[in-house]
Amino acid sequence: MLWSGSSPLTVMRDSMWGFLMFAGVAWLAIAWSVLRLEPVSVADVAGPVVLFGALCEGVRALAGTRTWWLNAGMAGLFTVTGLVLLVDSGSSYATPASLVGWFLMVRGAMDVAVSTMNRGTDRTWGLMMALGVAQAGLGFYAAGPLARTADPMILLLGGLGLLRAVADLVTALRLREASGVRHDVLQLSPEREAGVIGYSAGREDYDGTPQAGRARHRAGQGPQTFHDEVLRTTADLDLMLAQAGVSATAAHRTAEADIPPVPDTAESAEEATVGEDHRH
Repeated sequence: MLWSGSSPLTVMRDSMWGFLMFAGVAWLAIAWSVLRLEPVSVADVAGPVVLFGALCEGVRALAGTRTWWLNAGMAGLFTVTGLVLLVDSGSSYATPASLVGWFLMVRGAMDVAVSTMNRGTDRTWGLMMALGVAQAGLGFYAAGPLARTADPMILLLGGLGLLRAVADLVTALRLREASGVRHDVLQLSPEREAGVIGYSAGREDYDGTPQAGRARHRAGQGPQTFHDEVLRTTADLDLMLAQAGVSATAAHRTAEADIPPVPDTAESAEEATVGEDHRH
């Protein structure tokens, strides 16, 4: 049994683009072959064509996508439709045309719904919606009274094969593109890989050192007040002065010796100004 995230399911998703590519080519071959048929043989091939569509839906359901239940339901519905066409192949063109039209309407509505759901993630959603509308319109025409003869039935099956071929080929190429990006997303260049290895080694060495020998980071100390920040800055300044061989007392005395006395009268201020001019 396959479930989301399992290894067989991953392999199935990776190879889904290949199956869809094969299905698109097969639909093209079906469309060309149907247009080359004689009118008397059209009703006999309608059943196998619908059964091939049921097979495609069944394989899509096994891929485990978000809409797997819709694909599984359509696979069962189209299987019953194909079997009815095989059993009733000897009747007139009314039954095959109506059942093929039913297939086209359901599949077209499905394409429109899924493309609308994926419009934010898939840039081909507009094309898939146009294909879905075309299939639904062709199925609406097939269910009417104008498609109950041989020639409209031939064109109906040819159009079915052509529309499904374009849809499957576009989906296959889109899945191939997404699969390539997903596989390469974790591959680093040699320079970046060496940088990551060096960073990991440094982190291991840092984590292996004792707690007392680690540099404390302010981000790990929680919120600090202005008073704490002033104390920390003052302590850092005292440490730098001590490492330079200057004590706090000597620095204070030097600062006091360099500062002239403050004049307390106008005459003293004038004398200090004149003395300053003479020194210059």
